[in-house]
Amino acid sequence: MSFIDTFMNGEKGLFKSSSLTPMQKLVLRFVVVGLVYYGFAVIEGMVMRIYQIQPIDAIPDFQYFAILTAHPLVGIFGSTYSLVFGAFLFLVPFLMKKPLWSYKLGNWTFLLITFGTLIFWLAGFITHYAPLYTLYWPLPVDFTQFSPIGGVFFILGIALVMLGTVFFVINIFVTIAYTPEGWEKQPAAALLGSALGITGIKNLFRKKDKQQEHLVSLPVAAIARGTVDTALNAGIIIFTGVLILIYMLAHLFGSDLKDTAIDALLYKNWFWWGLDLIADGLVLIFVAGTWYLLAMLITGKKLFMQNIARAALLIELVVSWTVWSHHLLSDQSQPGMLKIVSGELVTAFELITQGLAFFITLVTLWSARPLKMTNELKFLLGGLLGFALAVPAGIMQADIGLNRILHNTQWIVGPHVHVAILVGLTMTLYSAVYILFPIVTNGAKLYSQKLANFHFWAHLIGGIGMGAFMGMAGLQGMLRRTIYLNGEYNLYMILAGLCGALLLFAFLAFFINIVMSVGLNGVIGIFTPSKLNVKDLVPAEEK
Repeated sequence: MSFIDTFMNGEKGLFKSSSLTPMQKLVLRFVVVGLVYYGFAVIEGMVMRIYQIQPIDAIPDFQYFAILTAHPLVGIFGSTYSLVFGAFLFLVPFLMKKPLWSYKLGNWTFLLITFGTLIFWLAGFITHYAPLYTLYWPLPVDFTQFSPIGGVFFILGIALVMLGTVFFVINIFVTIAYTPEGWEKQPAAALLGSALGITGIKNLFRKKDKQQEHLVSLPVAAIARGTVDTALNAGIIIFTGVLILIYMLAHLFGSDLKDTAIDALLYKNWFWWGLDLIADGLVLIFVAGTWYLLAMLITGKKLFMQNIARAALLIELVVSWTVWSHHLLSDQSQPGMLKIVSGELVTAFELITQGLAFFITLVTLWSARPLKMTNELKFLLGGLLGFALAVPAGIMQADIGLNRILHNTQWIVGPHVHVAILVGLTMTLYSAVYILFPIVTNGAKLYSQKLANFHFWAHLIGGIGMGAFMGMAGLQGMLRRTIYLNGEYNLYMILAGLCGALLLFAFLAFFINIVMSVGLNGVIGIFTPSKLNVKDLVPAEEK
């Protein structure tokens, strides 16, 4: 085949979008849009990297801070949510061998996240709405700095994403519990109990011969428990958005609510409790579950210490509800007891829960050696390394003394945030994409292994390198969310920028590889209706 034929029709023309079920097309839509938004986030990141070396004349300061506001939200909601939700809407019914409860609801999740992200990104790009992603009170409703119209559309976009998230939550839990039409009645309460860890808790108080079996697999249990945090986070963000929206709409209709009492400290605790459910709950639980699933798929073996892994996931769920105060360690008005108990002690416990997941995954892989160093195995190991670096960096920040030095510096967003997200989370997701790619494309072949190898090394070195050089600048006193004009941190920022360029090239290599594998016609076909039935992916004996 010529290059043009391959570009249009995919590697050897093997991929036929017309042969895909609606569920396969749905998960591929999530993946494509997730990768597009990841591209948005990478390009925005590179613009900010360049701006940190030398401000760009064509981009005014207020546009830079609008980019700084949208960048993490596009990465989290537009990219990560799309990839994670698409994968899990596919995997839960696939692992439980029954249809997704509602394909239509899954499609609404896709549409709401896709267009919600576009709306809040455009609100920042056009109106320069830039209160930063933390939305600290009263910054989101400071009409001396920001357009209330821009704020309305920004919040509207976030609200649409959260509504899509609620639909995802409903779909996951009902899929676990419901009985498909024509099937023998399934024990809904017992299935949910197993998924949420209630069965495991009860077994602790039962004799061995009277213990109940787990009715759902460990990966499904991890997805269910992470979805609990997803639901709580959606509720907090929706409530906060409505609060901000009331102020903005009142201003637009001629009423000024600026004297209405909102306690800033209470607001920050409320907001960080919800936001931290993503960072320290949803991510760690979903990632641990994904590690377990990948380890079992790669090795073909049962997970090492399965019962301990289940218990650790439940502990991590509870811990994730109680660690938010580490974001407020340098807030002088935050109660000292919350700083010590929530901010330091409970936060440090995450090193144990995530360390257990790390250990269990590695031992499972070790027990199956020798293993072929496939793409999914390489990226899984890269994801493990990312969290091995980023989680201790976060624990270091969760010390009141060190926090005085590290707080609000480039250290926070470098060794901790970017290494955790770009290396730990994203490489784990890439591993899942590589291993699921032939499943959801009916055996399509990857176009180029050389591109896959470049993708791995460029992403790994770029992600760790950028985080490291940002951290070095932070240790020298470079603040985050600050524009420097005298070039005092240029050496670190140039090196971080070069590593950021590696991340961009890695993404382009991966994106080109996927497009060349399925072909442009295949990508377009993913977004067309399927002639097959939604339930066609369910194994025949289970229909």
